[in-house]
Amino acid sequence: MNNVVLVGRLTDNPTVSTMDNGKKITSVNVAVTRNYKNTDGIYETDFIRCVLWNGIAESTAEYCKKGDVIGIKGRLQSSSYEDENQKIHYITEVVAERVTFLSSKPKEEKTDTLDKTLNQEKKGNEKNNKKKKADK
Repeated sequence: MNNVVLVGRLTDNPTVSTMDNGKKITSVNVAVTRNYKNTDGIYETDFIRCVLWNGIAESTAEYCKKGDVIGIKGRLQSSSYEDENQKIHYITEVVAERVTFLSSKPKEEKTDTLDKTLNQEKKGNEKNNKKKKADK
C-alpha cells in the first residue's frame, strides 16, 4: 500500500503551469514539523515536495498562499534523470490525490468579508423592496 498523509505549511505561493498536453501542474514544498523533539529538545521540520495536478493544482493556487496550513493525501512516486554530466539524480515526491485547506482567514479578513456580504445583501433587499413598491 502506498499512502501518504501530510499536514504542514506551504513554503511558497503555489503557481500553476500548463504542460504541452494541456494538463495543469503545481509543485509545492510543504514544511512538516515532526511530532517529537530531537536530542537538543527541538522539533525538527521536514520539507517535502508535492506535485498537484489539474483541478487540485488550480484550486490550491487560487485559495492558498505561502504559510497556509494544508493537508495532503497522496502517494509516493520515485523517478530519476540524467544530467549533462551523465550523473543520475533520484527524486522522491508526493503526488497529491486530495488537498484540504486548513488555514482560516485572519479575523480582520473574515470581518471585512462578512461586512461586504451583508452590504451586498442589504443593497439587494433594498432593490427588491423598491421593485415591489413599483409593481403595486
